[in-house]
Amino acid sequence: MANLIGRWAFLIGVILAVIFGLVGVNQTIVIVLLILGLVIGLLNVTERETHSMLLSAVALVIVTALGRDVVASIPVVVNILNAILILVVGATIIVALKEMFHITKTR
Repeated sequence: MANLIGRWAFLIGVILAVIFGLVGVNQTIVIVLLILGLVIGLLNVTERETHSMLLSAVALVIVTALGRDVVASIPVVVNILNAILILVVGATIIVALKEMFHITKTR
């Protein structure tokens, strides 16, 4: 059940990130995307998927940061990239902390 909630949170989060990117990002939207990201990190990423998720998140953060500079003249695209980045950052923080806890617990 938690995995299903996590999957829906991810799908809804990406859709909302695109929609919010189109209309503009404000503080409330940042909080909503960050909370969705935290839910995704808690419920959607298993221990087996941790490495792949963290690697993908790092790649996405790098591409998003560089992509913003490339498309800086198109504010809507920059807003969408920022919104996706907020979502991913929330999930990444939780998954990274869970992995660090797991590493320290097993030694």
